[in-house]
Amino acid sequence: MRTTSLLVDDDILLDAGTGVGDLTLEAMRRIRHVFLTHSHLDHITCIPLLVDSVFDTTLTPLTIHGQSATLKALRDHIFNNVIWPDFSRLPTAQKPVMRYQEMAPGEIRDVGGRRFEMIAVNHVVPGVGYRLEAGGRALAFSGDTTTNDNFWNVLNSRAPTEVLIVEAAFANKDRELARVAGHYCPEMLAQDLAKLQQSTDVYISHNKPGEEKIIFAECQAAIGSHRVHRLTGGEQFTL
Repeated sequence: MRTTSLLVDDDILLDAGTGVGDLTLEAMRRIRHVFLTHSHLDHITCIPLLVDSVFDTTLTPLTIHGQSATLKALRDHIFNNVIWPDFSRLPTAQKPVMRYQEMAPGEIRDVGGRRFEMIAVNHVVPGVGYRLEAGGRALAFSGDTTTNDNFWNVLNSRAPTEVLIVEAAFANKDRELARVAGHYCPEMLAQDLAKLQQSTDVYISHNKPGEEKIIFAECQAAIGSHRVHRLTGGEQFTL
């Protein structure tokens, strides 16, 4: 019952939903980078609170990586001195506690030997997934998306991915809503997973609250191409 946030090692977040609130203050202080998939509230909601919580103790700015449209949404609608202070200019414009770093699909950013590749996906706002590689091992995260070819084509063109975290927001009964909202239902996800020419463990996330069991049961029934698991809060992967 948390919204999307994945902690990489102890210093990087993939998205910053309410899951960040499960971290201790000490753990929050260690975070130096946030890679965003898109601008929707369930994926950015804890950035303002995180920045405010570590404001007095951070020596280097927290770097927010994202597409230009995603970062513009943060500037215009969150850190606009109306909803929240503009922490990209505080305590001073020369030494802010937070900074934006624009990234484009297809770009790979290296953070201490961990390579984040931004991959365009299909959502109702500009959205991306990421492929994370370090030491020859890889994990992929779809972000929010519905039927598309690009995400799967990119993964197929790279070395095998050991863990894939992918969304299935709606049950099959809401297939049309999933399509309009830019999400997967199990049947749609099964069709796209068949495009992935790699054997990988698939973890299902981003279920609508109250429908988790139905959605996962439908994923198990529909997906024959890969091993599927239900992703739960606090789960850890070692690559």
